[in-house]
Amino acid sequence: MKVAIAGYGIEGESSYRYYADRGDDVTIVDENSAPKRPLPDGANTILGEGAFSRLHGFDLVVRTAGLNPGLIQTDGTIWSATNEFFTRCPALIIGVTGTKGKGTTCSLIASILRASGRNVHLVGNIGTPALDTLSSIQPDDVVVYEMSSFQLWDIKMSPKIAVVLMIEQDHLDVHADMNEYLLAKSNIVKYQSSDDTVIYHPTNHNTAKVVEGALSHKVRYAIPDDRQVYVRDDLFFIQNRPICSVDAMQIPGAFNCENACAAISAALLAGASVDAVEAGLRSFTGLPHRLKFVREVNNVRYYDDSIATTPGSAIAALSAFTQPKVIILGGSDKGADYRTLIEACRGAEAAVVAIGQTGGRIYDLCKELGVSVHRETGDMNAVVAAASSIAKENGVVILSPASASFDQYKSYIDRGEQFTTAVGRL
Repeated sequence: MKVAIAGYGIEGESSYRYYADRGDDVTIVDENSAPKRPLPDGANTILGEGAFSRLHGFDLVVRTAGLNPGLIQTDGTIWSATNEFFTRCPALIIGVTGTKGKGTTCSLIASILRASGRNVHLVGNIGTPALDTLSSIQPDDVVVYEMSSFQLWDIKMSPKIAVVLMIEQDHLDVHADMNEYLLAKSNIVKYQSSDDTVIYHPTNHNTAKVVEGALSHKVRYAIPDDRQVYVRDDLFFIQNRPICSVDAMQIPGAFNCENACAAISAALLAGASVDAVEAGLRSFTGLPHRLKFVREVNNVRYYDDSIATTPGSAIAALSAFTQPKVIILGGSDKGADYRTLIEACRGAEAAVVAIGQTGGRIYDLCKELGVSVHRETGDMNAVVAAASSIAKENGVVILSPASASFDQYKSYIDRGEQFTTAVGRL
């Protein structure tokens, strides 16, 4: 079979290995003349501007997750690594989507299931590319799949257990509008039957839109009633039965307790024991660049939340702390509206260091709304120095940019690592 791999990043590299190993005639296609990943020796390639419009003659075009399928011109079938994985996977799949909290929720699900003795594969945006794990998955295993709108865009199957977290405006630099974004998200439940389950955020109206047409059993989380997981009196409960104290959580923020409610719900549905929940929560100490404590300097604590690329994520970071706050905001533009975030900064009495492409807009909003703000156009060392100079004793400095990273950094990981290095130099 003639297969084109459209887009050659980490997922594209994984897809190339998968199809080449099974003996297909594989061609790497990328509009960058120098793709992000090293090309295999002797690989067939179609590179350069307009490459995705020259794919006639292929039986299968496997698009990378971030590539809009509408940009591909082919007389073959447009496919994805996610579709291939769902078609071939022999084990239970728990799919998790939302705008924020996906990685943490997936990790908590995996941790609870592992504490119950289950063999768990963590794949998707977090963990290993899904196709790299396929050959090692056994029928009794559990797969926890972090699914972005890009992976859900053209999926042809839905997971047995779907988790839909809070959804807000995001990726409008790629999706045509919010409706297209929500339509992609809704594919996580589109193919579910009455034998399947969706666990969803109880109050977010975008989440409600995503799940409203689902035929599956619907379970809310974090709202006290007799059918779900929630928090009361600093305890996690299920069906009025206490599970454990919220002190089992090793990561800060009320929003992470909400994520834990979703994770506990999914893990129990997948066969975890209630007795394993506390151990699972305690063993998860957080993910890199997700409100991760870096260092304390001169009675100021520094936190790396570089993963926060939306205003809602930054608002959640603000709400995690009661101390005096400095928040570093800005980066490349994804079409977000920052007014609600700056209003939250005003309510939290947080000072802002505005950086990057969106920094000018953030600076202007801060001035309009009466929020203390410093505009910094230098490198990360200058950014951290500026934040340090205005931080109050016993306060916190949070890198939670509410913007993508690509104006100044290779990725959110690179941005977070540069922040950590700069804090280390204080």
